[in-house]
Amino acid sequence: MFDLNLPKADIKMVYKNSKPYILDLVRKKWLLLTPEEYVRQNFIWYLIHHLRYPVSLISVERGVKVNRLLNRSDIVVYNQHSLPQILIECKAPQVKITQDTLEQASKYNTKLKAEFLCVTNGLEHAFYRINFENSQYERLKNLPTYLPIS
Repeated sequence: MFDLNLPKADIKMVYKNSKPYILDLVRKKWLLLTPEEYVRQNFIWYLIHHLRYPVSLISVERGVKVNRLLNRSDIVVYNQHSLPQILIECKAPQVKITQDTLEQASKYNTKLKAEFLCVTNGLEHAFYRINFENSQYERLKNLPTYLPIS
């Protein structure tokens, strides 16, 4: 489709009724290929194959209720205790990563309370660690690699 600022992913795509579809690695189903879905699936591939997160700990487009409104988080990675660890907000490559993008993800995270937050359009990535005690965001160079909790 187009090059992203992520390691090359082995993403499966097919055409059905002259429309492109991409295989969702987590939900194991074919989805209509959109630029945002392409970014989401490439980032999931990165989480699984480069950061070593088990597929079983990754959730995609799950509902998050904030202020009585139901929203959808793009990707949530849970720890082994089923607590949200990473919240990832994906945008299409032509959508700039701005303060508004970060605020959207932060709004979802008021409910989830994930320690790490990422906003990405596949070309630009912004990674943060959140200190909930003092509401501080620490900018990171990357997300942590998966480490099983004993």
